[in-house]
Amino acid sequence: MPRKKKGSQLFHEYFEEWIHLYKEGAVRSVTLRKYEVAQRYLEELVPNMKLNELNRKSYQKMLNDYALTHEKQTTMDFHHQVKGAILDAVDEGLIENNPTRKIIIKGKKPAEKKPKFLNQFEVQALLKQLDLTDTINWDWFILLVTKTGLRFSEALAVTPNDFDFSKQQVVVNKSWNYKGTQGRFQPTKNESSIRKVQLDWQTAMQFSQLIKSLNPEKPIFVSKRVFNSTINNRLKILCIQADIPIITVHGLRHTHASLLIFSGVSIASVAKRLGHSSMTTTQETYLHIIQELENQDNEKIMRCLAQL
Repeated sequence: MPRKKKGSQLFHEYFEEWIHLYKEGAVRSVTLRKYEVAQRYLEELVPNMKLNELNRKSYQKMLNDYALTHEKQTTMDFHHQVKGAILDAVDEGLIENNPTRKIIIKGKKPAEKKPKFLNQFEVQALLKQLDLTDTINWDWFILLVTKTGLRFSEALAVTPNDFDFSKQQVVVNKSWNYKGTQGRFQPTKNESSIRKVQLDWQTAMQFSQLIKSLNPEKPIFVSKRVFNSTINNRLKILCIQADIPIITVHGLRHTHASLLIFSGVSIASVAKRLGHSSMTTTQETYLHIIQELENQDNEKIMRCLAQL
């Protein structure tokens, strides 16, 4: 298509082509779906906007319209997804100037934040509520995530073969694609997610008895299609019974990491255990805890210096 003619192409059509060309097969399916959702929003927000009509003013208006029904962080994510295609269009000469420069990100007032993690006493109260029967149930899943900090999809993918009870470890080398109609194994989120997670002796003993008669190569928790909401609903019931804040399964992962950091485990070790690609991710996620510990350290430093 000649450059001049392509410049008159509808923006949402160009974005759709861009996704097919640069993102399909290059990003995880969950990431690809985010781009596809962004494309549908473009079609809804600016159905008739052409590429060569994109300027800073029209782009800001589009973002403002999106922000009316989305929180600021979600609007920022949408902006970043769309921006990649726009910058390529600028490089191709289809748009004269970069319309995304000096953009203002707005958004509706965030919903009240739910607790992201539990403290040690709340975790103990939660674990007392678990119905750990002789056969696999979702309470066992909740126990495993609480004790290991595995991602939801990683825990679903665990098979009996992944346990090494002689070393008290569970090997994480795959995840479970639970969002498709046909569940299947898939790669971990990144290379750093491939790891060996140490188990405490009690958890190792419990699982060694639980899985000894199961198929060694099949996921221990998956027998049919799994929905995130099923486990979160069970967790909600347990939290209510324990009279503690209601959190999600992902919140158990945050809880696991938070307890380790509060206990003095290094950021490097926590990052490795969680399968983070860098310590920066861990530091940014748990900044509030790190700052709280720094304040405690400052008090210790002052007490130490005062005694000199």
